[in-house]
Amino acid sequence: MKGPFRPESYLMKPKLQVIIGSTRPGRVGPAVARWFEAYAKEHGAFDVSLVDLASFHLPIYDEPNHPRMQKYTHEHTINLSNTIKQADAYVFVTPEYNYSPPAALLNALQFIYLEWNYKVAGVVSYGGVSGGLRAAEALKPSLSAVKLVTLPEGVAIPNVAGHIDAEKTTFAANDMHGLSAKTLLDEMAKWEKGLKSIRG
Repeated sequence: MKGPFRPESYLMKPKLQVIIGSTRPGRVGPAVARWFEAYAKEHGAFDVSLVDLASFHLPIYDEPNHPRMQKYTHEHTINLSNTIKQADAYVFVTPEYNYSPPAALLNALQFIYLEWNYKVAGVVSYGGVSGGLRAAEALKPSLSAVKLVTLPEGVAIPNVAGHIDAEKTTFAANDMHGLSAKTLLDEMAKWEKGLKSIRG
């Protein structure tokens, strides 16, 4: 049975989490993620927040029970679960390491399961000449495995070092980055409405 009807729920924006996928020292991911967070807030379709995987201090997957059971035994898993389940949509900000996304991002996806289900996801990738596109494509099967609907639209940032300041705190986007971000967010807003009916 569904809960009581709440008219105010129709006025609330869906929640989007922008997730920083790299956890290494010296990373530029936070600067890219903060840019996208600000752009998404200005876009206006979502209630946007930033999530940094580094803040959870996740070890290599160490839960004794299958994630589907949600019988978590470790505080880091409970914290991750409580954070991720709050959102309706996700944008994963990922670098490319050896043609792949970071192990830390894949590890985080594997810690939980139901919390991800039937939500829409986008990818912002960054790197050298390829803009992290190989990592973005390698990430998508793992997103699909936890029943995230990952869109073909995305944001690719080639030669990211040329857009980051010396302190690695600010990302200077160009018009193409902004256009790609708008296209992604427009599509995510449409898909989120449809997937909401599946989640109930």
